[in-house]
Amino acid sequence: MRTTTIGSYPKPASMNLPGFIAKHPNPTHRYTEWLKTRGDADIEAALEGARAIVREQVSCGIDIPTDGEAPREHYVYYHLRHIEGFDFQNLAERSSRGGAWSPKVPVLREAVRPGFPFLAEDWRTAQEASVQPVKMTIPGPMTIIDSTVNEHYEDEKALAGALADTLNVEIRRLAEAGCQYIQVDEPLFARRPDAALDWGIECMERCFHGLPLTVTRVMHMCCGYPSALNMTDYPKADPRAYFELAKPLDDAKIDAVSIEDAHRHNDLALSEEFRRTTVILGCVDIANTRVESVDEISGRLNAAHQHIDPARLIAAPDCGLAMLDRETVVRKLTNLTNAAHALE
Repeated sequence: MRTTTIGSYPKPASMNLPGFIAKHPNPTHRYTEWLKTRGDADIEAALEGARAIVREQVSCGIDIPTDGEAPREHYVYYHLRHIEGFDFQNLAERSSRGGAWSPKVPVLREAVRPGFPFLAEDWRTAQEASVQPVKMTIPGPMTIIDSTVNEHYEDEKALAGALADTLNVEIRRLAEAGCQYIQVDEPLFARRPDAALDWGIECMERCFHGLPLTVTRVMHMCCGYPSALNMTDYPKADPRAYFELAKPLDDAKIDAVSIEDAHRHNDLALSEEFRRTTVILGCVDIANTRVESVDEISGRLNAAHQHIDPARLIAAPDCGLAMLDRETVVRKLTNLTNAAHALE
């Protein structure tokens, strides 16, 4: 069975790059200041950090690694700095993720437009580190909307369509460069299934419009991130949301859907709703320092096999890994790949 990671990864100590996970009241502003003062050594450290993260994932046995989102201070805002229309100087407070997060965020003050190409170069840097195909991740329209303040478009649906068309330009640039796996992240789907069904899935498809058949179109949705490690009681999306969204996603023009299963098990009959689409099943918890054993992961994957063709199942962590330390990440990923590859 193949394995992949979802997105973020703990940054190497050599990278002098402020990240969202770092304890700071306003990491977005901190990153803006860093951009003004960074030198060539900082840039090269970020590039080498991405390559090191790819090599580490591959050494753990991961078949489809990511760049660990190494150059990014935040998985949404890094992209928005390359899209015209967002104001990063005059921020506004926004309550997000069901009130769990209230940061100061960028403000959209004019129509969104594609900016200077950037993702293809990030992918080339990461791909230099391995013959394994590196997957690149992009925040989707609904998730961008939930992470910003809109002062230009009349409603969310109009903004989502404009964002989808803008993101599609950069995604097509990425595909033209040779990237085979492209993932759009929409964690908000599980929290807002009605909006996802109304316009979210359509806009996600627009993000992927025009890609060649050689590209695997992946989408990721999750139940909710805690604010700290080893929390046992934090707000999560309603588990019924996955069932509401499964068939419409299976009917959509995507190839694979990533869902969480480790920190809160699903009814694995959910997999039966995906009759065509590959399921990327989260098998290790990304916010718990406990390392899942090979037997534990194997048991869950074997149970999933009762509901879906093993050829359409990929093992992965629940979500991004940036909250954990690298030693714990390596142990979790090694157990994940040992369990998955033993089932081949």
